This record gives sequence, C-alpha cells and structure tokens, in this order.
Amino acid sequence: MIVLIAPETDIPNEIEILHRLFQDGLQYYHLRKPNKNFEEHVAYLNQIDAQYHNRIVVHYFHELVNTFDLKGIHFQEQKRIDHIDNPGQYFKGLNMFGKSISSSFHEPEDLDNCYFEFDYHLLSPIFSSISKVGYEGRGFDVNHIDKIIIGMGGVTDSNIETFKQLGYKGVGVLGGIWNSENPLDVFNKIQSQFK
Repeated sequence: MIVLIAPETDIPNEIEILHRLFQDGLQYYHLRKPNKNFEEHVAYLNQIDAQYHNRIVVHYFHELVNTFDLKGIHFQEQKRIDHIDNPGQYFKGLNMFGKSISSSFHEPEDLDNCYFEFDYHLLSPIFSSISKVGYEGRGFDVNHIDKIIIGMGGVTDSNIETFKQLGYKGVGVLGGIWNSENPLDVFNKIQSQFK
C-alpha cells in the first residue's frame, strides 16, 4: 500500500504528474496543502480528473467529502486529539458512507492505545525525513500492533523491505517521490515491491 502525500507548496506540472501517477495505479493520494484555503482546495480538486477523486483523502476541510466523491478524510494528530473523544458530533453533517478515515501518529504507544478504529494509521518518522530537515528517524518496530500501519519518513525505493520487516503494511511517501528527478519511475519501483 502506497500513500502519496501532496507537496506542501505547488510544484511545476504537479497535476500532470499526479494524473500520470493515478494512471500508473496510485490508489491513495493525501491532499495536504496547509497554505491553501477552502476555495483553493476546491480549485485544486477541480483540476484533477473526476474519475480519480475517489482516490483522494483530504487533510483539511473535511466537508469537501460532501461536494466531491473523495476516498476519505485524514486526521492530523492535533485534530484527532481535539475531536476523537466525540466522533459522533464531529461526523455529523459529513457524508462519510463508504469513506476511509485515517490519522497521523508519532508514537507507537499512542497508536496502539487509540480506541477509535481508523482504516489505516500513518506513523512517522521511521527513517530521517527527505522533505523535512532535522526530522530524525526513530525506526519504530510495529510487528506487535494489530492495526494497519503505514510507515513514513525517509521512504526510498531501496528501503521498502526494511519497512516490511518492521511490520508496516505500506509506506507514506512525500519527498521520496516529489523531490526525485523522475517521480513516476520512483513510484513504479516502490509499487512493484508491494505487488
């Protein structure tokens, strides 16, 4: 399972590259654009072919699931802490039927102890981040946790086996793909290791 995180700031040909990644089999695209407002999120989604909307998970403006046929919503750590004690209240007004719900974690214990059943969990940093300077990897082993956990931080096409050995069901990639010379090649190399 590969989760591709959007680059924080738009990059040249981003939508074109994204369409090619979807064509090559990308199933989970996390739309995480902290500097875009609601209207800019709508404009971004409108640039993406509607047939791929059901592969997009939004980090901000969860109400976008009511307007677009999206894959689901993602809770960043603080938002999860703020709202998950009363999920019924939070989800009221959101059309969540058939949608995925995921969340970010930075400590395996927090993930293991979380009572809310997320469809999958992003845990970071496993290795030192490619996109965030000074974000040192911690090499968490999660074989003992019976949940779907996606490892993030320092993902390259050459360390996927290590992620698998540490108990991850997939990887979350940002810099490893977007900062590479050829994002499609890197994606396909990583994807081939999950077939």
